[in-house]
Amino acid sequence: MECTVNWTGGLNTRSGMGFVAETGSGHTLMMDGAPDAAKPENGGQNLAPRPLEMLLAGTGGCTAYDVVLILKRGRHEVRGCSVKLTAERADTEPKVFTAINMHFTVTGKGVPAAAVERAISMSHEKYCSASVMLGKTASITTSFEVQEG
Repeated sequence: MECTVNWTGGLNTRSGMGFVAETGSGHTLMMDGAPDAAKPENGGQNLAPRPLEMLLAGTGGCTAYDVVLILKRGRHEVRGCSVKLTAERADTEPKVFTAINMHFTVTGKGVPAAAVERAISMSHEKYCSASVMLGKTASITTSFEVQEG
């Protein structure tokens, strides 16, 4: 797996802390920093997600992928899955994630709560590389709800 990240500030002096990532699978995505009122040249323009937001989003995508796949393999009629991640960070540098809660909402026809709980547990403990890595610095908790639909 590979990714190249390029700073866009050299191309456009108005974009102080913008970056473009080019993934090994051929996709691009933007990242930007928060504006800095005290030192505008050190801040971004809020044109794209922050890099750590991307890390959190990637973790959510990784675990949701697992949950859907595990439920489908169990022949459950899952029709929707979302996960809301809420994270806390350390007060001092490096400001790593210290706590993350993942709340899953799974929608489907007759999907048993026990199957959802098992899928989340399997993702969290074994399959989601991102959450396993983040679990080295953060306490990760999960919760879920199942909606008929």
